[in-house]
Amino acid sequence: MSRRGRKAALPEGGHQRPVVLDASGLVVRHRSKMGTNKEYDFAELSFTPAMRRSLAALFAAKCAPGGGWNTHDASMHIWRLLKSFGEYLTETDKQPQDIPDLTAATWMAWRLSRPQTQMGYVQITAVAGFLQLDPRLAQPVRAAMAKRVPRVKVEEHAFAPDEFEEIRRSARQMFRTALLRIRENVQLLESWRAGGIAHQDLQNWLIGEGLDCLARTGHIPRYPRGDGRMRPVFRYSKAMGGDGAIHTWRRLYLSRLEATALGVLLAAEHGLNATTVGEMRTPRATPDSGEGRFPVYRMELEKRRKGLADHFETRNLADFGADSPGRLITEALEVTAPARAYLASVGCTADRLLIWHETRPRHWQTNEALIREGPFGLGLTKPDFDDYGTRFAPDGGGVMRRTRKTANVVHRREPGQNSQDTHDSVYVIPEPQAQRAAIPVIAEGATEALEAARRTVFAAKLTDTPEDGEVEAATNGCADYENSPITGPGTGCGASFLLCTACPNARVHPAHHPRLAHLHRALGELRDVLRPAVWDADWSEPHARLSDLKRRLGPALWRQALTNVTPEDREVIGDLLNGLYDL
Repeated sequence: MSRRGRKAALPEGGHQRPVVLDASGLVVRHRSKMGTNKEYDFAELSFTPAMRRSLAALFAAKCAPGGGWNTHDASMHIWRLLKSFGEYLTETDKQPQDIPDLTAATWMAWRLSRPQTQMGYVQITAVAGFLQLDPRLAQPVRAAMAKRVPRVKVEEHAFAPDEFEEIRRSARQMFRTALLRIRENVQLLESWRAGGIAHQDLQNWLIGEGLDCLARTGHIPRYPRGDGRMRPVFRYSKAMGGDGAIHTWRRLYLSRLEATALGVLLAAEHGLNATTVGEMRTPRATPDSGEGRFPVYRMELEKRRKGLADHFETRNLADFGADSPGRLITEALEVTAPARAYLASVGCTADRLLIWHETRPRHWQTNEALIREGPFGLGLTKPDFDDYGTRFAPDGGGVMRRTRKTANVVHRREPGQNSQDTHDSVYVIPEPQAQRAAIPVIAEGATEALEAARRTVFAAKLTDTPEDGEVEAATNGCADYENSPITGPGTGCGASFLLCTACPNARVHPAHHPRLAHLHRALGELRDVLRPAVWDADWSEPHARLSDLKRRLGPALWRQALTNVTPEDREVIGDLLNGLYDL
């Protein structure tokens, strides 16, 4: 009988170092960071005996403490790829006896046999990386493995608004139905335990007794049939309306699909990925959110990263009403409370927010990383979300990655367990919805930039001599004092003297150059004594326009203007800047 997948416990005393590779050199035991063990029997793989032992030794080194594989998902991933690689080698004309016998030609043939998909890319790169751990691998093979493998671009976009709303609606409907069902039955159970249901009310009394047994054992009262399978006691199933799951254990517990719907809602509201949701620990209310206050939950999130340190994050979510961030957590805790009470009663120490029940395990959905305790499953895995997406996603495809992307890029508009750079470059920039939303923002920004540029360009007219009808102002001449484009026509100009350089009515001839050059220098000196925000708001634009004038006149004329500044020029500019008068 195959030993693959067999669970085993460590000896008493967790400090003892587990045996990773057994005496045969073929069986590898991998202890995950969660404390569960899994065995891999390399005798099952289609390699020669020598290569099996070589691969098992490499595999054991990765499974050993500090070897790099902390989860069964990591080891199972390579195990499956090695199985496929071994099956391929058995079909070759000359199967390599051991790793040193592998040739570049054989490797390239294997590479060409892989599909040009994301899975094919993973198969090639992952197997190459694993085999290169053996120092005996021939250099020509290493050179062949080093050749670039084109990465297949995965086009994965956020859900359209109506698609995302449908995803949330269907998940919310499923979870809400379960919440109301479990809430009603918990109330009935509490009433029965408190003696609030009389024995004369036989149906409700039997339901209450059945729920009490269900809460304590995970099942309503049962008896063994002739074939050894357990069957519900008829009087209880009759009172409950039938012996199907909806009439029996689903009265107190979520089904696997309902727990997955809750996981999808968590992703949609908080932008979490599938692994984070599936392995999420039960949030705890913070100590300061005591009785009579709004509960504030602390979510401890973990995101595994390939080849990098895992990312840990804590979020605090308050439940202060129906649409508050923490309301879904409150409901999740309520709906899983009966399951958590049962698990605590049997001494289960595993901690997961998402707990579900099923009549019997469905092996096609079983995952090595799944925690099981009797009829309960703790947490969710990728096959659960894939199954949900097949049923409820608009295109029948994956649901969690696109849900997370939609939540973070379109709705939250902030990173979700990523750096800002990764969020922008990987998620936002390639997303069509983000690109479309950016168009008016970019246009508005460009318009504002153009207006800002116009405000910093010297708009007065440069002349050689005064024009007819020109009125002398504080720093320059004015060709139409009564009709100002800044303060309106017919009332005389009431604008600040600092705006004259932005007015097309203004006239500047050589006699004005010294005073304007002195004003430019004075504004520059103000920058050294004022707070940056004040100088930017009040003085930066007129200074920029005078800088534009300086550029137009040229260095020689500007130096001459500064040389010709008179005491009167200094007095006028000083008074103007101090607000003593404004012309």
